[in-house]
Amino acid sequence: MAVAHPGEKLYRQYCAVCHGDTAKGDGPSAAAFATKPADLTNGTLMNPLPNEFLVNVVRHGGPAEGLSPGMPPFDRYLGGQQIRTLVAYLRSLAQPAYRPGSATTVVTVRGAPRQPVFFSHLIHAGSFRIPCQYCHADARRSEYAGLPSLERCLGCHKIIGATDNPEIGKIHQYRQRAEPIPWVRVFKLPEYVHFPHKPHVRAGVECQRCHGAVERMRVVGVDDGWSLSNDLVNLLGLRPRHRPLTMGWCIECHRTENRTRQTQAPLECVICHH
Repeated sequence: MAVAHPGEKLYRQYCAVCHGDTAKGDGPSAAAFATKPADLTNGTLMNPLPNEFLVNVVRHGGPAEGLSPGMPPFDRYLGGQQIRTLVAYLRSLAQPAYRPGSATTVVTVRGAPRQPVFFSHLIHAGSFRIPCQYCHADARRSEYAGLPSLERCLGCHKIIGATDNPEIGKIHQYRQRAEPIPWVRVFKLPEYVHFPHKPHVRAGVECQRCHGAVERMRVVGVDDGWSLSNDLVNLLGLRPRHRPLTMGWCIECHRTENRTRQTQAPLECVICHH
């Protein structure tokens, strides 16, 4: 006789009323929600999400990860070990099956700016695997990657989360006021540097090569550029690795690409400084 998973009792006590006995989002309370509770058996969407993400949602509620407040916090009812046991049970329900070795982790960048709307790349790029260029469509054809228009965002969110998610409500408010979302810029090279996205994208350079594992970031940030500590280590002759998005880092990347892929990435000064 099969032994029940230790998290199943917790699931039936706290989760089944909304997510249903089979965890497909069809519990008796589901009909009252504007946004249907998640199908927790959908491994295609659930498996890419880090354990830390799921634990945070259970502990602090949906808004902790930019989701609907229809998912309440359970930190007053469940301890840390109970929540982890519950998440382990949810993992056991996934189809296709969840493989523990493939688990990702949340990337947190110190100093990442607070944005006017909580847009989680963990959900959009991580779970739903929306391609970067769906939102940043200018990258393949111009110098700049660009930002999605409100119409692009509302292509999905006219319906999804439109009535019960305050963060998505902000998008509708900007649209009603005919105002662009005042996103805080994250990646910024010095004015004397010319960097076009188009040739890099067409050369097959992955976005993560320069921007980091954005699909694992709640809030996008970057730790790059000039660093006094890095310069001091250089002065001592220890030759530390080049910091991201510095000139040495870019040149080293071009040299590596030319060596390993026989590309023709330029090394002349006037390519970037003109």
